[in-house]
Amino acid sequence: MNEERPAVLTGGCQCGNIRFAFYAEPIRVGICHCRMCQRATAGAFAGLADVPAADFAWTKGKPKAFQSSSVAERHFCGDCGTPLSYHQLGGANMEILLGAFDDPSALEPAYAVGIESMVAWFDRLHALPGKTFAEYAGAEAAANIERKQS
Repeated sequence: MNEERPAVLTGGCQCGNIRFAFYAEPIRVGICHCRMCQRATAGAFAGLADVPAADFAWTKGKPKAFQSSSVAERHFCGDCGTPLSYHQLGGANMEILLGAFDDPSALEPAYAVGIESMVAWFDRLHALPGKTFAEYAGAEAAANIERKQS
């Protein structure tokens, strides 16, 4: 049924074995700083977009799931390990990690939760000096990297 509807947003894992689609605009887009999200993403926070489960589908492959707490499970690719989602058990929505979308820049966070666990340096990230990857690694080295991600 969902596959016949036009997708609003799409994405997937690194290896391409898992793909998903949103068939409606996200209800909300935010950042979670809780320790469970930090551990699940191996990062300082998780950026998430959620949509009603009726407007979401895994369109290619089937992710593995890990019940990370008494109230939630998280989906990930069993082949490449890409973390993909947070889903409350029995919940009405599916929340997908922003980095898994084909165009994550189209999803701007509008709120933050779990701020009691925010890493101390988070509010200073914007002040870090920045470089392109080619400036960091060298233009030739950057040009010679063979990407194996989908």
